[in-house]
Amino acid sequence: MLAFKYIALHYLKYFLIILTALVLFVVGFDYMGSAQELAKSSANLILIYLVYKSFSAIDILLPVALVLAMISTKIYLIRTNALVSFYSLGYSRVDVLRPFVFVATAVIILFIALHTWSNFARSEEFAKNIKKNSQYLSPTRDLFFAYKGKYIYFSELLPLQETAKNIRVFSVENGSLKEVIVAKSARYRENYWFIKEAQIIQKPHDLSLASPGIVVTKANDLKILEGFRPKMLDQVYEGKVNFTIKDAIDAIRLLDQQNINTENIKSALYKIFIYPFFVPCLIVIIFFFVPMSVRFLNVSLFTFGAILATLLTWGILFFLIKLANNKVISSEIGIVAPVIILALLALFQWHRDRSSPS
Repeated sequence: MLAFKYIALHYLKYFLIILTALVLFVVGFDYMGSAQELAKSSANLILIYLVYKSFSAIDILLPVALVLAMISTKIYLIRTNALVSFYSLGYSRVDVLRPFVFVATAVIILFIALHTWSNFARSEEFAKNIKKNSQYLSPTRDLFFAYKGKYIYFSELLPLQETAKNIRVFSVENGSLKEVIVAKSARYRENYWFIKEAQIIQKPHDLSLASPGIVVTKANDLKILEGFRPKMLDQVYEGKVNFTIKDAIDAIRLLDQQNINTENIKSALYKIFIYPFFVPCLIVIIFFFVPMSVRFLNVSLFTFGAILATLLTWGILFFLIKLANNKVISSEIGIVAPVIILALLALFQWHRDRSSPS
């Protein structure tokens, strides 16, 4: 228990130091490149921009920081001869490894929890809106999509306000336009989009000269788009991939009923639930390659090699995620398969060395 607490505290310390350093570097470097564009924004907006960029950097860098912190902690234990002392007291390699895996897994679970309800995943989107439009939420314009046999057009969608402007709903029957609903605005509430006042333009079935012509009627309190929450609507039909967990699950349920491709949304879920678990796998793999004493180790060479291997693995996984998001490869191949391969390698290492004293 003493060894577990000692190693876990040092690991957390190095993790926080490395994560803070990486985030400050990324945010600072980004700000230097964006200062001119942000000059037109107020001081409050610039501060909000930096906060969102920090959240975005944490979203990207947290997994790699966990692995780099393990390498730093292991080097510290070797340099101070603490690792030799633990082995001399009867601790096995697995006993020393356990706090790294436990802490990393706990941090990853917290990381996943942040993607459940909060807009943590959309931080980069908000930061881009501030830089481009001097506001962290910009309306989605000219949204046109199909839903349950109808074609819907929103001139402007405001996700947080849960409103839309200049609505058109086209109903088609047997390949021919049947009617058009025209409204100035709609508001989302109670799982529906409510249109307070609308005009319904109906085309006659008979297009002969004897037909009465187009019929225009007024209607009140219309309900459309059941279950299509504004944030989900914005994300799905704008092709964005930074979903919260709840939005992603709801979108899959809804779109599956319409036989609409949900590959992007599955990719977003895999990125949240599967991808971060490459961290404990990589920790296990790297851990068992490190000797217990500095006498058997060129510290500088090992540190360089371990960091290079970590960054290379992280970069390849990140590249595969981008390919999966753009539907170049399936999300199962791009995200799930690499993590499973790393997990199998880690289990092999753990099984082979679990009873080894050094």
